[in-house]
Amino acid sequence: MMTRPKIVILGAGYGGLITSKSLEKLLKSGEADVTLINKHDYHYLTTQLIKTGAGTAADRQIALSIPELINSSKTHFLKAAVSTVDIKKQEVHLEDGNTVPYDYLLIALGFEVDTFGVPGVKENAFEIRSFRSSKAIYHHIIKQFNLYKEDHDPSRLTFVVAGGGFTGIEMLGELADGLPKLCKQHDIPFEKIRIVAVEAAPSVIPFFPKQSILYTTLVLEKRNIELITGRKMLECTPEKIRLENNIDIPTRTLIWSCGVKGNTIVQNWGLPIEKGKIPVDACLRVKNMKNVFSIGDCSLFMKDEKNALPPTAQVALQQAPVCAKNIVATLRGETLKPFEYHHKGSVASLGLMAAVGKVGNFRLSGLFGAFMKQVIEARYLFNLGGPALIIKQHFGVSREPVKVTAKQ
Repeated sequence: MMTRPKIVILGAGYGGLITSKSLEKLLKSGEADVTLINKHDYHYLTTQLIKTGAGTAADRQIALSIPELINSSKTHFLKAAVSTVDIKKQEVHLEDGNTVPYDYLLIALGFEVDTFGVPGVKENAFEIRSFRSSKAIYHHIIKQFNLYKEDHDPSRLTFVVAGGGFTGIEMLGELADGLPKLCKQHDIPFEKIRIVAVEAAPSVIPFFPKQSILYTTLVLEKRNIELITGRKMLECTPEKIRLENNIDIPTRTLIWSCGVKGNTIVQNWGLPIEKGKIPVDACLRVKNMKNVFSIGDCSLFMKDEKNALPPTAQVALQQAPVCAKNIVATLRGETLKPFEYHHKGSVASLGLMAAVGKVGNFRLSGLFGAFMKQVIEARYLFNLGGPALIIKQHFGVSREPVKVTAKQ
């Protein structure tokens, strides 16, 4: 009897999870065995992690149980951390000592936070990179509130967000939404809170049109967020951050959102690496390989000779269905289809009641922007689990906190 080809997917982020869902639809019964490997048994909405950090959403609204999202009769889910991949032997080695053989491999291991070598950031700053790291921000904020009551040190109520890109301004919006409620709970006057945004570029969201930058700046200032732009951060200690021109800001909380790089775990697997990522061809195969694919933030897809696609959820979500089709085509000996990216626009939320965005030539702002942001998130949930999942996420979510154990 011939053994069935084995498809192994590493990572259940946007790219890996949607690829496995697509394979469930494309593969005939018994055509291949699919294994999805992920470090945790939950899939988190990366674009929503800021809410976990500021405590503005229930855990289960952000962290969804993977076994509930996949069809267990078609996809085998394995909760495990990958240590290395042996490309010659076609084996995935796990941290627990087990080995998983593959015929076709998809590497969708996502991103790591890039500290750009700023001293003290790695040791002292908080990252918005996973459910666990965002949860740590929330617990840290509560701790600072409690300590402030003992020593009245104002640096405990100073919250600095570094990076004025999408994640940074969304985090500021959530802090402006979440901190007043936490102040009430802890009997601390909100006037004592300082929220500071630091961006090295001359403005926040520098890649956006002028009106959007102006609108965002106004919304943040209206919400009493101090903007410090055009200043690089020089270092970060547990008690303060230092900016250019000898500016010191005493703070116990630096939330770092200045950029990402591909997951460094893939560096020593004997794969080609360019700019710290895995270069892929037009069909999403790792360069010069027929049976290894890579999508999402850890892969490098050149849209023309000079420019690579950005590390966004939108890119991973568009790559996934094409990647699934190409894995199946390879398996059946059919022709592969090149991936084409269509930018559908981007929307950043500024808290619950406002957002800023650009869809085609159309600029969005204010409440309408916030509504569109909700529509985009709902569309993703719809693709994952249909209307039932949307309803569950909005109305039937368990308020039980998610148990976080594994290191991230």
